[in-house]
Amino acid sequence: MANDVLPDPATPFGERVRRRLTGDLVLWLTTVAHDSTPQPNPVWFLWDGAESLLIYNRPIAKRLVNIRRNPRVSLNFDSAQGRDIVVMTGDAELLDEPATDVPNPAYLEKYHDDIIRIIGDADSFVQAYPVRLRVRLTRVRGF
Repeated sequence: MANDVLPDPATPFGERVRRRLTGDLVLWLTTVAHDSTPQPNPVWFLWDGAESLLIYNRPIAKRLVNIRRNPRVSLNFDSAQGRDIVVMTGDAELLDEPATDVPNPAYLEKYHDDIIRIIGDADSFVQAYPVRLRVRLTRVRGF
């Protein structure tokens, strides 16, 4: 569980990890293609506050094919200055039922303005990104 995986929140690094999981809008999700090539993609995400991240996907996203074959993924935050690096690994799971209504309320709140700007409204978002992915964190490192 991430409570055992995340660094101690009383440490500067542990505080930064939690701040970024809560406040950052984009992280990089890396899967592995059939030819063993790493495939990094910027994604929106929602941290559950404990052990996992929720990511919505288009049904045609190549990362879904990669995850079906190999559910081990890495995720990372960086900064434009190359500081505040956080690298996480985890196990990805495609959730069985597609999203059919509005996204998770906390997800919708986090990305509301971007959803409106990019796709118009929550209904259009769910139609375009119905495949939900949950990543359970297994390791966190960084500097």
